[in-house]
Amino acid sequence: MSKNEVAPMSSNRPYLLRAIYDWISDNDLTPYVLVDAGFAGVKVPPQVVKNGQVVLNLATRAVANLDLGNEWISFQARFSGVSQAIQIPVRAVLALYAQENGQGMMFPAEEEGGDTPPSAPEPDDTPPAADDAGSDKPKRSAPHLRVVK
Repeated sequence: MSKNEVAPMSSNRPYLLRAIYDWISDNDLTPYVLVDAGFAGVKVPPQVVKNGQVVLNLATRAVANLDLGNEWISFQARFSGVSQAIQIPVRAVLALYAQENGQGMMFPAEEEGGDTPPSAPEPDDTPPAADDAGSDKPKRSAPHLRVVK
């Protein structure tokens, strides 16, 4: 690499996800993540997938062992009373927003090709969270998201 060439930067998506998650949580709101369930490596219960997407509650009361890593989001959650290990490649995240007011951030859908997909995180055998992350509570309103460039 010559002096004038710049090394490629890593994706800003995981950093933005952590910042938006903290902002939503610090304001005592409920962080919800919208995921492309068809993306390679997404591990969620099939019954929660609708139209190829899934919305998951990431509030601390709804999940256990939340890890917002650079390549993967992983946590334990209960669906219909059964604890499940959830794994989501960061590249599969389409939006992160507050359930109460829809404020948050949308992310462009990413192609699955190109880079080598990240290797899956190690399974976590910790006890499940107490609340149900995939509850079917009616939403107050549709999220009001906008693309920020």
